Amino acid sequence: MSNLKNKVQLIGNVGQDPETISLEEGKKLVKFNMATNETYKNAQGEKVTDTQWHNIIAWGKTAEFVEKYLTKGKAIILEGKLQSRSYETEEGEKRYVTEVVARDILFNYSKNQDNREESSSEEE
Repeated sequence: MSNLKNKVQLIGNVGQDPETISLEEGKKLVKFNMATNETYKNAQGEKVTDTQWHNIIAWGKTAEFVEKYLTKGKAIILEGKLQSRSYETEEGEKRYVTEVVARDILFNYSKNQDNREESSSEEE
């Protein structure tokens, strides 16, 4: 059990074109959302698709990859970690956000698509 750590793996589609934010010293933060789908049959035997939306952020080389290659609708495989933070609105309300900090992103090609080896990894 001591080897367990904060790790998230998602397979889904980019829900919007990524937003790039340029920070001090040339650092970039990229934000986008991602949809994952789970399909099951309900009690009546009907096929039901449950879509979950995830807030994703990326830094460094991963942010550069996202900015260059990802657009709305792209099928991706993502690995990262969960991060929670809070902030205060202009009205003084405290808000809480949980995001996935992307470490590695791969294109999820179907059998009919080109199988190029394009990916991003913070370990590069």
